[in-house]
Amino acid sequence: MAAALLVTGGAQAQQDYPAKPIRIVVPSSPGGGTDILARQIAQKLTERWGQQVVVDNRPGAGQMIGIELVARAAPDGYTLVLTASPLALNTVLYKKVPYDPVRDFAPISQVAAMVMVVVTHPSLPARTIRELIALAKARPGELVYASSGIGTGPHLAMELFLSMAGVKMGHVPYKGTNPGMIDTMAGQVQVLMSTLLPPLPHIRTGRLRPLGVTGAKRVVSLPDVPTIAEAGVPGYEVIQWYGIVAPANTPREVITKLHGEIANILKSPDVREKLAADGAEPVGSTPEQFAAFIQSEIDKWGKVVKSAGIRVE
Repeated sequence: MAAALLVTGGAQAQQDYPAKPIRIVVPSSPGGGTDILARQIAQKLTERWGQQVVVDNRPGAGQMIGIELVARAAPDGYTLVLTASPLALNTVLYKKVPYDPVRDFAPISQVAAMVMVVVTHPSLPARTIRELIALAKARPGELVYASSGIGTGPHLAMELFLSMAGVKMGHVPYKGTNPGMIDTMAGQVQVLMSTLLPPLPHIRTGRLRPLGVTGAKRVVSLPDVPTIAEAGVPGYEVIQWYGIVAPANTPREVITKLHGEIANILKSPDVREKLAADGAEPVGSTPEQFAAFIQSEIDKWGKVVKSAGIRVE
């Protein structure tokens, strides 16, 4: 009888979820893409459930501080983390990572995907990806590209491009996208790999020339810019992704309820419009699909990091 009561009580608790405020940890500073997306979802969940959903920014250590906090939290659905690619990338970049991205979390959904773009200074005699590859082969070691830092998504995306294209370029890592973008516009470096949103205004004014986007299809904001795959590197595809996970062993019923609500939120016209304005698209994948995607990212970037000899201390 006691066992039956425990089972019934647990089922009832899960049925009543959420019965208290929920915390969504964002492992980065306020104002960034992850933070903005988390606040959109938190507001929508609060409206739907009538239960407060708050965002808690815990930046630092390549997002590892906030991610570890959630890995160690109670698996009851009341502490979640909305994270991005570093959830998977950190394990292949750093020697010591205080969490396992597969073992320590219960995936809920990949919520959004954002492409990156290769841009050049307009003076560079390469107007297409094929011409950039040919120029790099003709002038080995002379071309230099900028990224937002060692081990960041743009850095790894460019290294994968160079590897698949069979060319080499020098790398200048900056502390963030804007400094590298400024130097690209000034002609100090020739090429920049960046998430789409920062260079978009400068592409429209002609200060930067876009050669290709990293996704599987063209983007609405740059319909005339081909994907890198169609422009000369077949099979190339890279996205900057965002997803939400809970601690491992969170009850399946809670995961299912969270996924259903978040998937519906991502279908909201206002959310889709805001994501499109930021150069992103909603995803809303199932927990199983997101789990498989995380593992595929670990496998994919592990090979790139090893081949390029990248290591972040």
